[in-house]
Amino acid sequence: MNFRPIVAALTLTMLSGAAFAQSTAATGSDAILAGPGIAMGTSATMPLKYVNIQDTDLVTSKLVGVDLYNKQNEKIGEVSDIVIGDGKSVIGIVASVGGFLGLGESYVVIDPASIALADQDGTWKGFVDTTKDDLSNAPKLDYSKLKK
Repeated sequence: MNFRPIVAALTLTMLSGAAFAQSTAATGSDAILAGPGIAMGTSATMPLKYVNIQDTDLVTSKLVGVDLYNKQNEKIGEVSDIVIGDGKSVIGIVASVGGFLGLGESYVVIDPASIALADQDGTWKGFVDTTKDDLSNAPKLDYSKLKK
């Protein structure tokens, strides 16, 4: 399978927030960030539009659950979430590390540019340049401290 379209799509997604200027429009006590991406606020900033996707586009449902491997092809984690900054672009990939059967695992946020994706015999895999110990010792994401 040719991975260049997938890598290109991820790169464009990650860079799209930087490519456009943001403007802020206030409506009552809510501030809305305008520009491409998801509007942060209580009302849409433009009319409804539909998008056609290609079979080479990557959807998050295919990415969440992907196992992460190091250069030694050892499984060192799993993609558990995607972080979208200001509704504009993917800024982080949350990986679950450590633990067994969901017990004792912790979460770290990885820069998307640090991950390579490959479809190997029908199974998506993520590859990172780190060790299991380094990933386990990375700064932890505490979901309970995120704004609800």
